[in-house]
Amino acid sequence: MDRQKFAGAVKSNLENNIYNHSLSLEACMFGLYDYFKSNNLLADTEPTREEWGIAGLIHDIDFAGDTKELHPLRTREVLAKYGLEINNTVQQIILSHDKRQGISMDSKAKWSIYCADSLTGLITAVAFVYPDRKLASVKVSSVLKRFLKEPKFAAGTRRDEVTECTNPDGLNLPLEKFIEICLTSMQKIATEIGL
Repeated sequence: MDRQKFAGAVKSNLENNIYNHSLSLEACMFGLYDYFKSNNLLADTEPTREEWGIAGLIHDIDFAGDTKELHPLRTREVLAKYGLEINNTVQQIILSHDKRQGISMDSKAKWSIYCADSLTGLITAVAFVYPDRKLASVKVSSVLKRFLKEPKFAAGTRRDEVTECTNPDGLNLPLEKFIEICLTSMQKIATEIGL
């Protein structure tokens, strides 16, 4: 899978803020994969690192125009316009970020995209309240405080989905550790996303 072609398609099809969100989620997916891999917490049946990343990158590609209403069911249709295809594994990861699809949550990749999707927006919002508006200034404690104690802050954040990271049948990660992995991952691509 050619990451650059997928990134180009996402950039062409989406508004800039959703494109930046897509890059953020891709970074989180890579960060989570690397964390689980380095701690020997991935099953042999787990999708590849590339599949984790591509799923994060393109998960919202159909969240625009006449395909927005049926998001995320129109991913393959939108990709076809750019001459791109994904395998069924990536498709299943993408579908799992929307619980309404009833996808079996049988991999850490699926749990990761589901839990991290909404967190990227809250992390971005925390960066915006700093004078320099830079991710480098953001601390895990700041994100955690706003997440737990300020429900009206970044009110669109689906906090119930993010806290599923603690589910022992899913990622089994403390919320603070999950936030740390995602924040660090986003900080690594800060210049790409203008933060």
